[in-house]
Amino acid sequence: MTMQLFSAVIAAPFGRMGIRVENDTLRELVYLPAEVELRPPRDALSREIAAQMRAYFKDPDFTFTLPLPEVGTAHQRKVWQQICMIPRGDVLTYGQLARRIRSAPRAVGQACGSNWYPLIIPCHRVTAADGIGGFARHDGGFHQGVKRWLLSHEQVPGYC
Repeated sequence: MTMQLFSAVIAAPFGRMGIRVENDTLRELVYLPAEVELRPPRDALSREIAAQMRAYFKDPDFTFTLPLPEVGTAHQRKVWQQICMIPRGDVLTYGQLARRIRSAPRAVGQACGSNWYPLIIPCHRVTAADGIGGFARHDGGFHQGVKRWLLSHEQVPGYC
């Protein structure tokens, strides 16, 4: 992914966050490693998104108020809606969330990996039954470190 796609790249406690805005609409948030060059926000919406993300990094109880366009399949939107209902400090397993919506754990995991708006739709709050599970379609490395930081930041027992 070329860095030119991002309207801003901001510092995050775990590395960087890429913000992509098109036509005055948030299109995507991306976890990036610390080596990626920072890019100041180039428009008003990118500045607002960056400000809200920084507020969350300081306070895990911060509530995002950004308008999100409807994206994804009906199943993905159902999963994302349920994820948004998981309170800070709690997690659900893929299986628990799947039972709530009468789906399968693997389908829930795929929807989590397809999340265009991480942090805002807190898919890090969904874990495997026997551990942290994957994150952002990765099973380890940088992305799993991001998930661990987010769960610790939100004071989830076992991850603090």
